[in-house]
Amino acid sequence: MLSPALVSIQHQLNVSAGAVANTQTAFFTAAAMFALFLPRLADIAGRRRVLCGALVLMAVGCVLAALSTDVEMLFAGRIIQGASGPVIPIALVMVRVEVPEPKKYGTLMGVVTAVNGGIAGFDALLGGYLVTQHGFHSIFWTMAAVAVVAAVLVGLLTPESFGADRRRLDVGGTVLLVVAVGAALIAVNEMGKLGNANWFIATGTAVLAAVAFAVFWIVGGRHRAPLVPIAQLRERSTWALVSTTALTLGGVFAMMNGILPALAQDGALGFRLDAEAVSALVLTPYAVAGLLMGPIAGRLAAGFGYKSMLRLGLAGAAAGMLALAFGVHGNSTAFLFVAAVWVGVTYAGMANIMLNGLGIVLSPHDRPGSLPGLNTGAFNVGAGLSFLVIYAVQATAAPSPSAPAAGYVAAAIGSAVFLACAFAMSFTIPRPVSAEATVPQNASTR
Repeated sequence: MLSPALVSIQHQLNVSAGAVANTQTAFFTAAAMFALFLPRLADIAGRRRVLCGALVLMAVGCVLAALSTDVEMLFAGRIIQGASGPVIPIALVMVRVEVPEPKKYGTLMGVVTAVNGGIAGFDALLGGYLVTQHGFHSIFWTMAAVAVVAAVLVGLLTPESFGADRRRLDVGGTVLLVVAVGAALIAVNEMGKLGNANWFIATGTAVLAAVAFAVFWIVGGRHRAPLVPIAQLRERSTWALVSTTALTLGGVFAMMNGILPALAQDGALGFRLDAEAVSALVLTPYAVAGLLMGPIAGRLAAGFGYKSMLRLGLAGAAAGMLALAFGVHGNSTAFLFVAAVWVGVTYAGMANIMLNGLGIVLSPHDRPGSLPGLNTGAFNVGAGLSFLVIYAVQATAAPSPSAPAAGYVAAAIGSAVFLACAFAMSFTIPRPVSAEATVPQNASTR
């Protein structure tokens, strides 16, 4: 909802575009950090209770942002809103507990995850209307109202559930992992500024991330109930899934959220659409395709296989990126529309659904909140990595603004390479036996 309001925020608060971008970075970084430990805390304290708490905290952040009179107040509000980071993983675990039947769970998983990817573009359209008619503050008031209603509905209509392992949360390990992932995200975001990057901050946070994770690894091996057991980190169900997720987002996020809209509006090439046309012909069809395909992919995964559906989506998305590389020199808006729908089906409606779903069905039975937290962190790290690498590839291939075509081609090929690596890595992910309707007798989840 907030995407259409970023320019308005810049004008109403009289700040630079970079300052507004920093508030977005703060939100996504905070969301990744909350997602690391809240799903595990939900296993211990109760999923309904923690989900309600996260939604209430989200509403508090929205109110603070709605009352903001300067960018610092907005920044603080956006950090508090980051409590919403693990809402979808916790919801998917709750559904998994209540719906053990594989095909029914797959369908519902697809619905929940696809809606999270964008309500057919309606959220962005509503955000555009609100900011035009009532200013950007009205968007935050709307978000706050929705969060409160959601918290009430969750509290009244959902059953409580717990994980089998309810030992006290590893606070020390949680702090170390949060510092490690948070510092890594800050480093990646800073490096993504390329020529404008502060390399002291980028290097310092990268070193901090490495040190914090090393200490987390050492301490976790000695703790009786670590946030994530070191043995779990060594399992293919963890490192293979997390790596595949990061590589997938590296190949898709910057391309669909930055490069493709810029290509469609680039006056030096043949498309030359305005921002409204880009939304109608590219972004909304992409969201609609993902929303429609998600439940179908989730249901098919139970019979056809989660890994098979994931690889089909990754291969399709990679093919879409290569098609974009060949179509840069064209001027057909129909081509952009078809490309957006194709990637919406293959990535948003298939690969993205499977990655979220695998984070639930491959998680240990006694602590199902542990893997979704790590996987959510991988989504955010991959998105940051995407902006860092893909934009660097584009800038290297087209150093002159007067000849941008080579940069778009290189960016599309770079995205396809990321997705090809994700496709290769996906073969190391174990098969989720319990989530599929029919599996070989000797199949294993580890």
